[in-house]
Amino acid sequence: MSLLVTGSIGIDTVTTPFGTSEACLGGSAVYFSMAASWFTPVRFLGVVGDDCPFDLHKTFSGRDVDLTGLEVRAGSKTFRWQGSYVGAMNDANTDSVELNVLEEAPATLPDSYTDTEFLFLANTAPALQSQLIDKVNAPKLIVADTMNLWIDIARADFEALLKKIDGLVLNEGEARMFTGKDNLVAAAKAICKEGPKFVIVKKGEHGTLLMTKNNECFVLPAYPTDKVKDPTGAGDSFAGGMMGYLANAGNYELNTLKQAIACGTVVASLNIENFSLDALQNATIDDINNRLNTLKEMIQF
Repeated sequence: MSLLVTGSIGIDTVTTPFGTSEACLGGSAVYFSMAASWFTPVRFLGVVGDDCPFDLHKTFSGRDVDLTGLEVRAGSKTFRWQGSYVGAMNDANTDSVELNVLEEAPATLPDSYTDTEFLFLANTAPALQSQLIDKVNAPKLIVADTMNLWIDIARADFEALLKKIDGLVLNEGEARMFTGKDNLVAAAKAICKEGPKFVIVKKGEHGTLLMTKNNECFVLPAYPTDKVKDPTGAGDSFAGGMMGYLANAGNYELNTLKQAIACGTVVASLNIENFSLDALQNATIDDINNRLNTLKEMIQF
């Protein structure tokens, strides 16, 4: 089934204990689309300035990613982010950020995208996420990502968004921040009461927690890798793998969600093994399946 993502396209500079990647391609929509395209065709919606040095058609060559919704805006500058990681690299330090085109009007939704069935709203202002929902005719599944900034400065908009979506993806700090609950199970249950049918809490190297509105719970560890070079885009590639699997399956029943979370987990584990998109571009579906099989064997007892 059709899958649409809207999110950022960025020029990133990333420093980790393994080096620095200067002015590399990044952004939530980019990582998501690269990951999701292993499982299903992707419709891409985003905007860059005319200073963007990347040819996304070349980036996604050989992938089923529809770039009709990519807007190159004359006179505008592309989103830029500079970040660094230290130690265990669990959290990024934002050293500088230039929102640029992201402070302007969002990209225009093409008419050919309005019949989208599976919609993923990557991290951006919740008011903009809500506006896009209203432009898609009758999506079968709507899932959103968020960040602590919106919970802090746009809480009312975020609460309104929760009433309009089927699923929410957020990290453990954001779940605790929004609900005021330290226990993640309690926090996830509280968020479900606000509207979503399911909530997925990302716990970094400690895996993922799924909670449904019916109090069905599923936990999965992260795929163990000792080759972590750059965690940037891990959450977005997780979401891409998960949503790609769901769109291909055509449903989001509990067992399908479990399988989708496993796919997202192993895709994210590949992403973090190199800078920018290098690992995802060089990986194959066999690499994903091999890690899925390994992960399945590890959690059986």
